[in-house]
Amino acid sequence: MKSSRVLSVLFILCVGASATVAADTAAARRTLNVEDFYKIQTLTDPQVSPDGQWVAYVVTTNDRDADEPRSAVWMVSWDGKQQLQLTNAANEISAPRWSPDGRYLAFLSTPAAAEHKQVMVLDRRGGEARTLTSVSDDIGDYAWSPDGRRLVLVMTLSGEATAKRPKPIVIDALHFKQDEDGYLGVGHGRHLYLFDVAGRTIEALTADPASNEDLPSWSPDGRQIAFVRTREKGPDPDGMEDIDVIDARAGATARQVVRAYAPNGQQLAWSPDGTLLAYLQGIEPRYNGYIQDRLAVVPATGGRPRPLSDTLDRAVTSYAFAPDGASIDVIVEDDGTAYPARIDLRSGLCTPTIKGSFVVSALAAASGNVAVLYSDDHSPAEVHALEAGKLRRLTTHNDALLAELQLGVVEDIRFKSRDGTPVHGLIVKPPSFVAGHKYPTVLIIHGGPNGQDAHTLAYDEYQFRRQLLAASGFVVVGINYRGSSGRGSAYAKAIAADWGHKEVEDLLAGVDHLVSAGIADPTRLGLGGWSYGGILTDYTIASDGRFKAAVSGAGSANQISMYGSDEYQLQYNSELGGPWQNTALWIKLSYPFFHADRIHTPTLFMGGDKDFNVPIAGSEQMYQALRTLGVPTQLVVYPDQYHSLSRPSFIKDRFERTTAWFSRYLLPEKPAP
Repeated sequence: MKSSRVLSVLFILCVGASATVAADTAAARRTLNVEDFYKIQTLTDPQVSPDGQWVAYVVTTNDRDADEPRSAVWMVSWDGKQQLQLTNAANEISAPRWSPDGRYLAFLSTPAAAEHKQVMVLDRRGGEARTLTSVSDDIGDYAWSPDGRRLVLVMTLSGEATAKRPKPIVIDALHFKQDEDGYLGVGHGRHLYLFDVAGRTIEALTADPASNEDLPSWSPDGRQIAFVRTREKGPDPDGMEDIDVIDARAGATARQVVRAYAPNGQQLAWSPDGTLLAYLQGIEPRYNGYIQDRLAVVPATGGRPRPLSDTLDRAVTSYAFAPDGASIDVIVEDDGTAYPARIDLRSGLCTPTIKGSFVVSALAAASGNVAVLYSDDHSPAEVHALEAGKLRRLTTHNDALLAELQLGVVEDIRFKSRDGTPVHGLIVKPPSFVAGHKYPTVLIIHGGPNGQDAHTLAYDEYQFRRQLLAASGFVVVGINYRGSSGRGSAYAKAIAADWGHKEVEDLLAGVDHLVSAGIADPTRLGLGGWSYGGILTDYTIASDGRFKAAVSGAGSANQISMYGSDEYQLQYNSELGGPWQNTALWIKLSYPFFHADRIHTPTLFMGGDKDFNVPIAGSEQMYQALRTLGVPTQLVVYPDQYHSLSRPSFIKDRFERTTAWFSRYLLPEKPAP
């Protein structure tokens, strides 16, 4: 008994001391601020070396002085003990790819004084990178042949027009404009070229001016190349694309293996024995705007495709064959998370490798070693090894910053919409959150509508924006409304040709849930979003007057005016029909504009002046309407920016303006000094 009392006292003392240390540590940490945007390092495109002993990847930061993103190629050893920067940081370094012998690492970059991207190559053992190609057109992608003697290049013909001597842009395609690419004129297609590494010679593999070729993948024996072919840049007018195979020699004729509905992001891979081609298969064109990419295989010689993940009813975002070809490692998007899994090729059985409140992305594999990017609520993506059913961290790029910060707690929420549909989402609480207090609450709506709010922290994702707002004292909520991915095909397709209805009901039900829980102050509610999130902001403030502030970025409300102005002709024609066919439907879907007089919410509109995805006209029209109606409003136009802002100072400005707008209308005024 005496002994037990001593142990108990010691235990209490230790716990008390630990609690004091923890409190002191928490107190020493600071909240996230907008300047941290320049400190976060974003990791992308992991590539496992052929021997499985290294992982190359790209690290991108935002350079304040240059006011542009800067990227560098790094590599980390498989045991995680060596983390090495291989190139200096520069603008638009991308696509690291190992040579088959693992001796060299290639990447894309624009050399000094050059006008176009080239393939650069460096010796893994050390030394400066050297320019491998010297082409006069734009390289968009490339791949090493299995013997390392050749590259296949994807190049877009740039033509001879210059700023001083521009040429007319001649257009004859349904899909005639694309954000960042601009107008898609005749004679500017993407084609495949074979590059001899030793002789530095190049010859055309495909050159049909009436088609575009992309995503080349060498067969294991190096004799053939699989690729995607369309008659337009992007899917064909019927929403489909060819997957072809061609002998890897000039003058060869391609043969079609399968014609598939084009998903939002295709990926091709040969089985290790060269008998099968794996690819991603979308759902029918009417649902082109709702991601449900599924994995399928087809004999490389042609034949009946075999779906592998249809019964999973979840999107597959990345994959790689196992060395024995008996299974495929995949990443599955699921209800606010994304987890690694393995699909047995014979049975089709999908077995999760590990699941949790995190997002795994960009899977890569070689020699049986699998690397992924892992992120969760309080950590940006870092490279991890996936082995023995567990994740083992390899990189530590953001550890120093995270050690300084006290981030808001992220929690899942579950509730039912107006019609009884179960809806899920996430909330971020202020770091100083106190249970029982009601907080000003901001609903940040993700875009898409495909995509989802997930357990991941990255500066270019909604979760980072939510953490910034939470640091300013807001409870911030993200809701995976119907139309989102991660909840199955029926959930994603539920809003087809019925925009601004079920989504708005889901968003309002989420807000009601937080109000009834005593978390959200019903008198201090705000909302905002970008892209479809901006569109839903417009829909919501035209449907409900409870919100005291809104921020609508890159959105639209007069959907009729978007037809022919943006890049979504395929979706419009297959999902809605032309405005002359279904005029009443188009007017119904444009209700925020035609009923702008119902809006009384002070609203900040934003957008890039070069946006072809959701043109700035969508924001201009709503700004003009509210200004005419006397509703407090402001329009911010970011010059020379596309749908996704790229200039760091503009991204920071958007963060600051968003926070300031919500603070102005939702936070109590501070007493004068």
